[in-house]
Amino acid sequence: MQLKRVVVTGLGAITPLGNDVESYWNGLVNGVSGAGPITRFDAEKFKTRFACEVKDYDPLNYFDRKEVRKMDLFTQYAMVASTQAVEDAGFDLDKINRQRAGVIWGSGIGGLKTFQDEVVGFAAGDGTPRFNPFFIPKMIADISAGLISIKYGFNGPNFVTVSACASATNAMIDAMTYIKLGKADIFVSGGSEAAVTEAGIGGFNAMKALSESNDHPETASRPFDKDRNGFVLGEGSGALVLEEYEHAKARGAKIYAELIGGGMSADAYHITAPHPEGLGAYNVMINALDDAQIKPEEVDYINVHGTSTPLGDISEAAAIERVFGDHAYDINISSTKSMTGHLLGAAGAIEAIACVKALQNQVVPPTINHFTDDERFDPRLNFTFNEAQSREMNIAMSNTFGFGGHNTSVIFRKID
Repeated sequence: MQLKRVVVTGLGAITPLGNDVESYWNGLVNGVSGAGPITRFDAEKFKTRFACEVKDYDPLNYFDRKEVRKMDLFTQYAMVASTQAVEDAGFDLDKINRQRAGVIWGSGIGGLKTFQDEVVGFAAGDGTPRFNPFFIPKMIADISAGLISIKYGFNGPNFVTVSACASATNAMIDAMTYIKLGKADIFVSGGSEAAVTEAGIGGFNAMKALSESNDHPETASRPFDKDRNGFVLGEGSGALVLEEYEHAKARGAKIYAELIGGGMSADAYHITAPHPEGLGAYNVMINALDDAQIKPEEVDYINVHGTSTPLGDISEAAAIERVFGDHAYDINISSTKSMTGHLLGAAGAIEAIACVKALQNQVVPPTINHFTDDERFDPRLNFTFNEAQSREMNIAMSNTFGFGGHNTSVIFRKID
């Protein structure tokens, strides 16, 4: 069968760098760090006392009080970003076939704050079970997709993918596949996360996954730097409207880029550590290139997973060199997590947006906070350290990897 083409026609974002796409993108190209002391709770006794929080966010600017009580913060972020994306896409909702419009979303954890608060409240009581009637629907990860579909009356496929930090990219790949196969015309896809809580920070601290550079939080996320010592937790949401090309063209839609392929793989190695030789990362990029039907030398930019962990950055760089050979040294590589922190299940969504905007503006956002070269990386690799770089780009790849060995990669092409 002839596969359909998939394009991006709407974008939305609420991030540690700004609460819309343009402010997020401006923060990226200007090398702004979104890290700072935690304000969500008193973190004084925690090993890590900073994060990349969403700033200047008042839920009452987006929802009424009754709605706010029914939604965990991760769902609020999903609704804000998806609303921006749908509005950006410029649909006449009365003219689209809502049976062929769906929502496939991603979240690695879901309503962590809700779960934490309800359990703490019960434990502090006398054992009498008093729980919020919205406890379960606020907590479950799939509620975000459900509420987006309810808002717009989208009756097509509707679910949430949960694959840790690969969740949003898995969601986009699933949405792309449905459209390619002709099973839908439109999807709202992306991801959201709000894990800057006592349980979130404490849990990742217990794993020794987070940076503990409390004296200088703005420089703590330093992918590929010799002194990197863990990731910085972020929060927020990214949303993309994915649409069948002919459908978008027929309604005169603005087209940002084409989503030409996606890959998935598993490390099948360890619950948290990456494969030491980057096997899963290698396989997922090969799979994405094959799905996109392009050659490795056609890729111009890779927004890497690049979390700023000692082992993860090494295995991903090794996989890139293995996949791309000598062309690896002609590719711009950057980790925007150096600025946003790690948004876990939402990371793939905001990083896909970074790729789309990079292609649109022909500018590669930087990897900030590079101070000391690590001799374990080939000096010929261009990590786009500290400053954005202008270059001609046609193809951009985005990698996201998750605990459990889940690997995903998507590839975008510039639309002329």
